[in-house]
Amino acid sequence: MKKIMLSVLSSMLMLFSVCQTNDKMLKHSGETLEVKVIKVGETTISYKYPGEEAEQTIGKFAVASITYGGSGRKEAISEKIVITGKDDWEKVEILTDKSQVLGLAKGEEIKGKTSGLLSYNTAGSADKKATKRIKEAAAEAGAPFILMTSDKSDGFGVKQAIKKGVAYSYK
Repeated sequence: MKKIMLSVLSSMLMLFSVCQTNDKMLKHSGETLEVKVIKVGETTISYKYPGEEAEQTIGKFAVASITYGGSGRKEAISEKIVITGKDDWEKVEILTDKSQVLGLAKGEEIKGKTSGLLSYNTAGSADKKATKRIKEAAAEAGAPFILMTSDKSDGFGVKQAIKKGVAYSYK
């Protein structure tokens, strides 16, 4: 009878320890967080720190992978974008939702616009030029992300586009 009770007790302890195993979230900054992942959404990840009830949220762009403690399964979340200079402007991602930059480091405000008064741009070409210029500004600052804050076009005969945003990088 003692052997049965002892084996049931040890089985329960093993099950409890497996259930309490933390997940490991590896950020692109190199930091590893020991957490309990609650939900992996479309653009964010919800998690809790061990022993706490407060739910935290981080954008998927800040996270490289999650290793689930219970099963050991590793899930790739996002690829790291490496910017080495202005020539990498095409790699820069333009984001429109603030939740996407959670966990990233906020940088400087940047802008991109087309030429002044005498410009022979169509609305489409003005938008493309402004997009290229704001991405070049972010790449020059070493930032792989831009959170767009303003996107204006002037339609008074002269086609001009002005884009403003905030540069974000990995912490």
